[in-house]
Amino acid sequence: MIHSPYIRKPASVQSVMLAVLLALLPGVTAYVMQVASVVVVNLLIATVTALAAEALILTLRKRPIAPALSDLSAVVTAWLVVLCFPPILPWWVTVLGVLIAIVAVKHLYGGLGQNPFNPAMVAYCAMIVAFPSLMSQWPPAGQIDFQTQLDLVLGGARQLDAITGATALDAMRTGLRTSGASVESVLQQSGAFGAVGGRGWEWLALGYFAGGLFLLARRVITWHMPVAFIATLAVVSGIFWLAEPARFAPPLFHLASGGAMLAAFFIVTDPVSGATTPRGKLLFAAGIAVIAYLIRVFGAFPEGIAFAVLLMNLCVPLIDMKTQPVVFGHRGSRP
Repeated sequence: MIHSPYIRKPASVQSVMLAVLLALLPGVTAYVMQVASVVVVNLLIATVTALAAEALILTLRKRPIAPALSDLSAVVTAWLVVLCFPPILPWWVTVLGVLIAIVAVKHLYGGLGQNPFNPAMVAYCAMIVAFPSLMSQWPPAGQIDFQTQLDLVLGGARQLDAITGATALDAMRTGLRTSGASVESVLQQSGAFGAVGGRGWEWLALGYFAGGLFLLARRVITWHMPVAFIATLAVVSGIFWLAEPARFAPPLFHLASGGAMLAAFFIVTDPVSGATTPRGKLLFAAGIAVIAYLIRVFGAFPEGIAFAVLLMNLCVPLIDMKTQPVVFGHRGSRP
């Protein structure tokens, strides 16, 4: 076809999910090189668990197995669960988290495209409530050899007090709650910090950002949610920082620490559990950023993205209803 109009072939679920997996590879590579190489083992365990659970549930539901396994949606969910969990978790915690995401969140609501909540975020929240101690054990970036990491994952001796360290978000939150502490003093006291964010995690953020740009270029996602999430998180944290810089960390710290970039491009943009209208996407992502920041700074958990996502998932029907575009040809009329 030489002249317009051009008709684009609809993207298949498999092609979209494959693009997401490819986009995650820069972040996974940075994870292996900077934080914990055992994450590759966790990804393998989670992938096998997700595919097995998907096949079992589809068999019980008397649905075709091959199409569902080949669409890669279960694999994407498994990878996101792993990338949100601490890398030195015992293998059975990863398995349990993936089972919750696939069986309880995805299939009990009807399968692919039916779940109102983000499966990976439900898995994270369930595990951090059930096993808060295990879910708070993160290794110092690049300071534990692969064999020790593997022993911890597969059930070896867990000398956790000697080998785990606080994440940048946890170290900042705990340090600032010490009497007389300031952001500058906390940054100087802890080895959890890098140049602008968490030590080693800055590279992960850069990897996820690069993967997000790939998804935008491929038109797998639209700009609305990533831009709204990043901009809102930067603005809200910037307001607090400008008002009291000794007490609140600067915006770049919040963007380069924790799961901010992973959330912006891979979590918030979930097409099933997120808002669907253009204005709704902006409101949905902005709401997640505000709630996540408030939990990070004032809440009991150092990272609040998962809880923020689930709270905003509850608001999606209302957001979509109130942000429907005007019907073409009917001024001020909405469906």
